Amino acid sequence: MSFEIEKKDNYAVIKVKTEKLDTLIAPSLKSELVILNTDGINNIIIDLTDTRYCDSSGLSAILVANRLCKNGNGKFVLTGLQDAVKRLITISQLDSILTITNTLSEATKTI
Repeated sequence: MSFEIEKKDNYAVIKVKTEKLDTLIAPSLKSELVILNTDGINNIIIDLTDTRYCDSSGLSAILVANRLCKNGNGKFVLTGLQDAVKRLITISQLDSILTITNTLSEATKTI
């Protein structure tokens, strides 16, 4: 699997364990996000520390996570962005609507 899911008391951490968040990975990530949401988990952290590239389908998965958390009155946090991914998010102007932290510990404090 290209990501790990760690469930905590009131949130889940999804660590993407691949260099590319693209059309090969994004659909299964979206499925897992829906399953977590169905299980009542409304606070999600996605850790992209190991991800150096993200395409539009990867951004779509990130936006799905954000929407599911928001609809469930929860919080969504994105952390560990590499430079190329950070640039893509900035260019897409998603940095103004997403909660982004530098480290996982900062992200958990935000939840």
